[in-house]
Amino acid sequence: MNTDATAKEIKDVIERVQSVGLQTHIVEGESKTIVGVIGDKNIMATLAIDAMNGVEKSVAISKSYKLVSKEFHPTPSIVDVDGVKIGGGNFVVMAGPCAVESREQLLESAKIVKAGGAQFLRGGAYKPRTSPYAFQGLETEGLKFLAEARELTGLKIVTEVTEVEAVETVSKYADMLQIGARNMQNFSLLKEAGRGNKPVLLKRGLAATINEWLHAAEYILSEGNHNVVLCERGIRTYEEYTRNTLDLSAVAAMKHLSHLPIIVDPSHGTGKWRMVKPMAMAAVAAGADGLMIEVHPDPSKALSDGPQSLTPENYQEVMNSVFKLAEFIKAENL
Repeated sequence: MNTDATAKEIKDVIERVQSVGLQTHIVEGESKTIVGVIGDKNIMATLAIDAMNGVEKSVAISKSYKLVSKEFHPTPSIVDVDGVKIGGGNFVVMAGPCAVESREQLLESAKIVKAGGAQFLRGGAYKPRTSPYAFQGLETEGLKFLAEARELTGLKIVTEVTEVEAVETVSKYADMLQIGARNMQNFSLLKEAGRGNKPVLLKRGLAATINEWLHAAEYILSEGNHNVVLCERGIRTYEEYTRNTLDLSAVAAMKHLSHLPIIVDPSHGTGKWRMVKPMAMAAVAAGADGLMIEVHPDPSKALSDGPQSLTPENYQEVMNSVFKLAEFIKAENL
């Protein structure tokens, strides 16, 4: 729409589009409003939208993923998680243990995370594991511990949901739902998360292309939930020294292709705690909107992912460096 388009002109466009069965999504920028249209482009062509009052121009989106495309939403999105904003220059850190192991372990972790300056506590109550004999998580009891940790520290809670049936339960306790790498293309789960109102953290699949990842996000947005944050956590390659190959080029690619915020998980991306700091710094330099870092009070006793978890001391060191770099880059971009 034109920068001076009136509310009535915008309403008239929306009503005409919806009158032929097409869907609309409104993007309100600082200077203008965009009316996104979803549906058959041949029907759209019959409406002569460009001739309507207030319309600047109509542009066909060439990408097969529409809603997550930067063509559709030219300005970066900001995802608001109960007051904590991700994207648009707001740098966030999500930190905590891989798994919720006990009340004592989680509350101690939450205090460590809070002291380091993170805004989110991460911790898995439901754990999809490669081996059926590995620790599977405390499930609902773990969710209750997470909620208690939030009351104690004020941290927002992000935790994984692994199946459709658990979305409603996890949503009662979490501030943000995480869909993990193994579920990136669990389309039923993506749709269910899209029907809810909880922000979603969507991790890249084990060997997913950027195109597949964007289409997975599109499933969530197409159901009505536009509060999605992407998370690069490394992909599987032939390299065996690291747990995964952390693809920091994905940050630059997503900034070009999509308006959605993107954070980086250097813990899963490397699998080695010594590599977390340099990769975290590199992620910030690449333009990531935040980090997800695994921290444990005693990694040697962790029931899950101990080798990649930071001790409280190492975590504090990483956070000091990360926030300094983030502030420097933000100042340079002003």
